[in-house]
Amino acid sequence: MGHKLFTPISIRNLSLSNRIVVAPMCQYSAVNGSATDWHLMHLGQLCISGSALVFVEATAVEEKGRITPGCLGLYSDENQIALARVIEFVKSYGNTKIGIQLAHAGRKASTEIPWKGGTPLDPNNSDSWKTVAPSSEGYNLNWPEPKELDFEDLDYIKNCFVKSAKRSIEIGFDIIELHMAHGYLIHQFLSPISNKRNDKYGSSFENRIRYPLEIFKAIRDEIPENFPLGVRFSATDWVETSSWNIDEATKFSLKLKEMGCDFFDVSSGGNSPKQNIISGPAYQTGFASIIKNKVGIPTIAVGQINEPFQAESILNTGQADMIAIGRGMLYNPRWVWHAAEVFEKECAYPPQYARSHHSLIGLPIPGNPKPK
Repeated sequence: MGHKLFTPISIRNLSLSNRIVVAPMCQYSAVNGSATDWHLMHLGQLCISGSALVFVEATAVEEKGRITPGCLGLYSDENQIALARVIEFVKSYGNTKIGIQLAHAGRKASTEIPWKGGTPLDPNNSDSWKTVAPSSEGYNLNWPEPKELDFEDLDYIKNCFVKSAKRSIEIGFDIIELHMAHGYLIHQFLSPISNKRNDKYGSSFENRIRYPLEIFKAIRDEIPENFPLGVRFSATDWVETSSWNIDEATKFSLKLKEMGCDFFDVSSGGNSPKQNIISGPAYQTGFASIIKNKVGIPTIAVGQINEPFQAESILNTGQADMIAIGRGMLYNPRWVWHAAEVFEKECAYPPQYARSHHSLIGLPIPGNPKPK
């Protein structure tokens, strides 16, 4: 078999130069939802990495949808202006396509940033806010009780997703991913662990997927037909008593495909402290493989994929179409360059850094004598 990691792939109208994706990773460094110089630096370095696609972190569609007060948002003109500055920068200097992950944290919102504990903010803290969810159950006994969303609330949040999607396109994003994973609001509707409703949005599988599908359709209907739109979802709750598992996730994926979903980013867990995750290298890839082979649209594998041969094997054995790398890219932002050397392939280098390439070591520096 030939190598696949550095072969191109297309998602709707978007052509990608290779199969390597930088996963969305929260930075907790925004101010009132607006991007800062940290995002300029963080995304700037990742967009010269040689990967085909970089996703911006989970970006809240309303102020109450942020995980922490430091989370990025795209719900105001100020947010849009700040993020547009970053996107203009990375498109001017980067060599990758840029995507955004739109999200709402639901009952897992209003928490402290991770390096300060990640626990729910004290209700008396001026930075805290009342959380919302499908039902009034908190994430666990130590978390506050969220407000159960009524029909008016649901329409409002759905419209927030649509508005943020439109803002994303206005400022130059190439692709949108909807965050339906990790125990955040849309996952909370999908799972019976967090969805205890008795109306048309709860109880049965068909009802639990109704609101997530409504959000997807509302966005698909309002954005250009050729614009790529996909979904990240958790393939399982990793809780034995939950019916949200790979079987329900597969049926949900088929519904999304019918509605025009262009890709799936397959993750898992995050919706219950009772989860029993069996983790290890590429531990979620089996879920991606099932979705890819049963649903049949481009699928991204993610989770502890850190080595080039490991990534290549996943693609060559037909388990996924693309590989998303998160923490590994933070540790080694030049991961793609090194992988290209392993397979003797080419990937994009910014011209300012070209002389660091192994084939160009010794390139003359202007004003200096040429090496002998």
